[in-house]
Amino acid sequence: MDFKIEKQDNYTLVKIMVENLDGQISPILKTDLVVLSGKGEKNILLDVSQCTSCDLDGIGLITTADRLCKNSGGVFVLGGVNPEVERMLTINQLDRELHISYKIENANKMLLSLLN
Repeated sequence: MDFKIEKQDNYTLVKIMVENLDGQISPILKTDLVVLSGKGEKNILLDVSQCTSCDLDGIGLITTADRLCKNSGGVFVLGGVNPEVERMLTINQLDRELHISYKIENANKMLLSLLN
């Protein structure tokens, strides 16, 4: 499996299990996120700590997740961001728009603090 989705108490954890956040994984995961949103899930922590690269499809996935959360009054946090993924976020000017935690250990705390 390229990703796993785990329901936590106050949010849903989506963990990417591959190195490349690209066109192979993004369309499938986008569909799953839309279904989750339709079921009322509105707070998402996207763990990209295992990703070493991200293309425009990956950026599209990230922006879709953020939009789904915002549209439902929820919170989206991108956790475990490494320099290559950060570079793509910066190029696309998303580093100013998203809640980003560079260490996955801090992403959970960030999301919970944003909920309060």
